Amino acid sequence: MSESEIPPEGRAVDVYLDLLRVRMDTEDYRLLLHVVEPVLQAIEEHRLSGMDLALDGGDEELPQEVRDEAALVIATAVTGRLDNEVVELEVDDTGPVRVVTDAATAADPSRLDEIAGYIRDRHRQNEELRGIAEASGLPTDF
Repeated sequence: MSESEIPPEGRAVDVYLDLLRVRMDTEDYRLLLHVVEPVLQAIEEHRLSGMDLALDGGDEELPQEVRDEAALVIATAVTGRLDNEVVELEVDDTGPVRVVTDAATAADPSRLDEIAGYIRDRHRQNEELRGIAEASGLPTDF
């Protein structure tokens, strides 16, 4: 579905959620809504800046498919685009990392390598900061 097929009064995220409601198992869809509703509310209220966006189900274990769809719902809400994709990148230091990107980037191996490089650099920086914090007696759980 392209943006031109979205009804004028509809938001892309609402269209995407409607499609998921039809496609997903009822229990998985309930889990998805449990995870994304607080984030969608924060986006609507323009208070997303300090929010932690952990895609877990709290006490419930969230299936990977639901996590991926939750990430796509949030990306659709933020970007207004329906062409987002989840891709898995192999990052040496951390292992596989799942990221959400647009379809053009997902199809561009050099761009995906660039993103993986950014993730590697960020991981190294975090480890350096963690070492400094540990040596200084500060908390290391950032």
